[in-house]
Formats: sequence, structure tokens, C-alpha cells
Amino acid sequence: MVGAGVFAAFGPAAGAAGSGLLVGLGVAAVVAFCNATSSARLAAVYPQSGGTYVYGRERLGPFWGYLAGWAFVVGKSASCAAMALTVGSYLWPEYKNVVAVVAVVALTGLNYCGIQKAAWLTRVVVAFVLVLLAIVVAVSLASGSAEFARLGIGADAGPGGILRAAGLLFFAFAGYARIATLGEEVKDPRRTIPRAVPIALTITLITYAAVAVALLALLGPTRLAASPDPLAEAVRVAGVPGLAPVVRVGAAIAALGSLLALILGVSRTTFAMARDRHLPTALAAIHPRYQVPHHAELAVGAVVAVVAATTDLRGAIGFSSFGVLLYYAIANASAWTLRPDEGRPPRMVPVVGLVGCVVLAFALPWTAVVAGSVVLAVGALVYRLRTG
Repeated sequence: MVGAGVFAAFGPAAGAAGSGLLVGLGVAAVVAFCNATSSARLAAVYPQSGGTYVYGRERLGPFWGYLAGWAFVVGKSASCAAMALTVGSYLWPEYKNVVAVVAVVALTGLNYCGIQKAAWLTRVVVAFVLVLLAIVVAVSLASGSAEFARLGIGADAGPGGILRAAGLLFFAFAGYARIATLGEEVKDPRRTIPRAVPIALTITLITYAAVAVALLALLGPTRLAASPDPLAEAVRVAGVPGLAPVVRVGAAIAALGSLLALILGVSRTTFAMARDRHLPTALAAIHPRYQVPHHAELAVGAVVAVVAATTDLRGAIGFSSFGVLLYYAIANASAWTLRPDEGRPPRMVPVVGLVGCVVLAFALPWTAVVAGSVVLAVGALVYRLRTG
């Protein structure tokens, strides 16, 4: 969750919400909290690979499970491409697509060799990024250029812009579903997953809130919206330009960390759908040595590499956000059907989560809404044709 989004999402979000950026962050956090709570309660009941693909199938019916899985695989494949392109944009902008493809191939190979290595590297990346963000926040708030009056909400903060900003910032929050998609590979999943999801979300929210306050106080919403690298811009304005290259490298490392976890989660959902014959059954194979779904890993890596070689960053992010929000909408609908003895969350949690996901999805740029709707409709048509 603490990945490339924190380095990239605040600029576009400030452009949408203006001085209402913190309100947009709050809206995104509320929706993310509801989604995380619903996902965690469902994961405790169904500790299997696949996440909401499994929950939707078991609670709402096979079609809704399939649609959730389709939305996740398609949306998160676009996220993988976006993260890979972020790596390329920061490390070697002139050849960002080439670097993106190399990153996808390298991390697919790492995941292929076993989850333990991937988890070890993820811990290192998260620790580095958290330390770097703490330094940026401290330097920014201690600067004489910081003005806390910039945190006030002005006339530029309209409801539509705030919702659009929340949708963009939700992209940065997304990630807790990856915990649930690994249900079969986690020790004591019924106890571990419901604890891990809210802890992860809380840490992420505190981190993002601190970064948002620091950026607004130092840059203001207008300058923040115009900056292509707001965290690097912040340390320059704070009078520590030597930190800017470190921030750029940190952004690339964070994007690699996000990409690593994304490929891991998408491949597990692909594996689960193939096991149920919604995708080619060859993708359900398990490697005899590494005990990972290696065919699914390779298929996802190949698709993402092609997309990363041929698309642009903005389009990938918008398309991904639409698919992921609808995926969580199905998770909330599934959580609504839980019984009290199954750990049902308070009724308002899945209601707010479901409504919030739908509203934020359709508040995104129209190109993302149209493209996402078409792809989901194609997936639904394939299901109907296959099942008669």
C-alpha cells in the first residue's frame, strides 16, 4: 500500500480538489476503511486464494464472483503496468517503456522462485520508503517556507473535484486486498488476515495524512498540482535540494515494491479463476519445487510486459482505479450477507463501502469510466456465452 502512489497521487488529486485535498483524502480513507473491514471479515471466513473472487462466488453467486475476479485481474494488470512505467519515468525517462518491461520481467522471475523471497524484499522496500517519507515530512514542516494557513479550505474545493480526488487517492490506498488473495499461503489466516488488514490501513493513513499536510503547508494546492514530482519539489523548496535525487530514487524503489506485490496478487486471483475453469485450466498449475502458481505468474508477467511496452501512465491509472473500485463494491455486497456468527461487520460498513466505491468509480475521468465499463461488459458477455 505504501508504494508509488504516495509519490504520484497527490499532485493530480490537488489538481482535482484544490484546497479540498485533505477532504478528498478523508473520503478515500473512509471508503478504504470500509473495504478493508469487509475484506478482512470475509477473509477470515474464506481463507483461500482469490480474495473477492471467492467471496462473491460464495455469498452472491458464481457470476458475481467471476465479475469480481475479472475486474481485479484486468484492473490490477493495468496497475502493474502503471507501476512499471513509474519506475521507468523516474530512472530513465527517455526509455521508460523499456525500463518498465525489464522491471516486469525481473520481478516476475523473483515471484516465480517463491513467495518468501518476495515477502523479504517487500519488507526492505517498505522500511526504506517509510524512513524516506518521514525525512521529507520532517524537513518540510521544519522549513521556514511552510505556512499552515494553506491547509484551509477555499472556494476552489467543489464536491465533484473532491470526489475525483478521492478516487485518485484511493488508487494510492489500494493494496489490502493482496493480503486476502494470499489466504492459502498465510500461517493461521483466520487470525492473521483480520489483524493485518486494519493495521496496514492505519499505518498507511497516518503516513499519507502526514505527507499531505507537509506538501500543502509547503507548496500550497496550486503549486502542488503543477508539480510532476511533488515530494522532490518539497525538499527543494525546503532548502535541501540534495535530497531531491534521493527522493526520485525512493519513488522508483517504491514503485518496484508495489509492482512486486501487484504481480503476486494478480497471479493468485488468476490461479483461483483457472482452478474454477473461468480461465484456461493450464494457469492452475503449481510448481513442484517452488509451490507457486508458476503458469499464472508467467501469464500475468507477459500481459503486463506487453501493456507496459505500449501504453501511457495516466491511462493505466484511470482504468485501474475503475476496475478496483468495482471489485471492492462486490466485496462490500458480499460482507452484507455475513451472519453475526460469521463475524459480520456493523451494517453501515458494507453500505458505506458499496455506495462509496460506486460513487468514486463514476467520478473518475469519463475515458476511464467508458473503457472500464466496456471491458467489464465484455467479461460478463464471455461468462454468459460460456455458461449458456
